[in-house]
Amino acid sequence: MQLHQIQPKNKLKKKKRIGRGGKKGTYSGRGVKGQKARAGRKLQPIIREIIKKYPKLRGYNFNSLQNKPPLKIVNLSQIEVKFKEGETVTPESLVEKKLIKKIKGRIPRVKILGDGEITKKINIRQCLISKSAKEKIEKAGGKVESF
Repeated sequence: MQLHQIQPKNKLKKKKRIGRGGKKGTYSGRGVKGQKARAGRKLQPIIREIIKKYPKLRGYNFNSLQNKPPLKIVNLSQIEVKFKEGETVTPESLVEKKLIKKIKGRIPRVKILGDGEITKKINIRQCLISKSAKEKIEKAGGKVESF
């Protein structure tokens, strides 16, 4: 078999030519009026229309703050009251002791601030912590595990 002897299995279907008089006259298979019945460009560029309708955002847009999970603040004075000697402070234990609440069913990030005094040896894990709070906890004999 030669290249010039190859033939298609099915015959090609001819494209329907509409809008040129003859049997397909008047509306030419396009229906009556409307956007698709017009000559020239058939449809509007829809994506451009959607973009034009969006409000324009101006100025400085700081997205990283919006994407971070919320942060709850706990002071040393609150920890002093609720926790016993040698206990471990984690976000989960703070939720159990009702110092913080879950947000939309999730445990939030926690930052411990150095407001108040602490006298108990307390271990802190999985929490952000300020310098003053870290110094006070270590002075009282506790440990801070950074995360």
